[in-house]
Amino acid sequence: MERVEVVAAGLDVLCLGESMALFVPGEDGPADRVRTWTRTVGGAESNVACTLARLGVRAGWVSAVGDDPFGRAVVAAVAEAGVDVSGVRVDPRRPTGLYVKESNAAGSPVRYYRTGSAASAMGPAVLDRVDLDGVCFVHVSGITAALSPDCLALLFALLDLPRATHQVSFDLNWRPALWTGADPGVLRELAARADVVLVGSDEAEAVWGTGAPADIRALLPGPATVVVKQGELGATLLERDPLTGRDRPEVFEPALRVDVVEPVGAGDAFAAGFLAATLAGASASRRLRAGHLQAATVLCTHHDVAVPLPRDLVADLLDADPAAWAATHLTARGVHREMTSQEPGTTRESGHPEMSARE
Repeated sequence: MERVEVVAAGLDVLCLGESMALFVPGEDGPADRVRTWTRTVGGAESNVACTLARLGVRAGWVSAVGDDPFGRAVVAAVAEAGVDVSGVRVDPRRPTGLYVKESNAAGSPVRYYRTGSAASAMGPAVLDRVDLDGVCFVHVSGITAALSPDCLALLFALLDLPRATHQVSFDLNWRPALWTGADPGVLRELAARADVVLVGSDEAEAVWGTGAPADIRALLPGPATVVVKQGELGATLLERDPLTGRDRPEVFEPALRVDVVEPVGAGDAFAAGFLAATLAGASASRRLRAGHLQAATVLCTHHDVAVPLPRDLVADLLDADPAAWAATHLTARGVHREMTSQEPGTTRESGHPEMSARE
């Protein structure tokens, strides 16, 4: 492959990992009966980058795709979201990965076709062409660790780099189908060396045997920030005071009520909302709420990336008192908010066409 230098100057967040052409069923039923499919794009790290860009954060994505129509479609879609894609390499020998969502599948609704993909050949040499000077966060996930020994070596090489200006954000992103025949124990080592760790309590239970925030913190004493996502209950932030080096009290923020269409991609949206709010210097509660708001928009779709809610509504909800926050209900049709004064028990609806927009 031709060597191309990547310029990351001016970026706030650099996301590194595989993205694929994604096929979403256009009708109900098992995959062998579905005749209509929508081709879109999906991948944990580019999902984060796209959401960050739509939130006004300067985001870049580093990856590799095949020299094929799917690769061109993936890069074009991520670029259209406002993400810097100058760090994407085109591999003339390996294909772009694919994955398919199954609307009626039991368990995980995802089927992968990514073995031997262009991105699976990424290794530590990727870092030779990445300039991290001035970047605030490099965001990666446990998915990359499962793709190949080269990809795992890339993550360790990233964690070995001096962190003069940047922090490493690591999302566990547990995908059991990718770990068949492999030891996921390495995920704890990767997480322990990151600065910011995001993990679902169900993921931690599956991989580490516990989903309780305090227990996860005990397993990962090194990272300055650990966020435990607890599904429909909410999320807990465990963070160390940079001045004293002591752990601050846990902060829990309940999730919004959402009519869930599909959960895939919601964790990536949460990560983007949380990182964007962190860059803005927001309080602990606002950072968690920002994550919940972005996750909620994706939960209402079959797609991995959704258009964020209008800024005025987001600002209103970030500052809402606990009762008003609890009274908010997101659906694919819009935002429903229970009246909290004068007419208790009634509801009002804020319809936002942006909620139904698709990637």
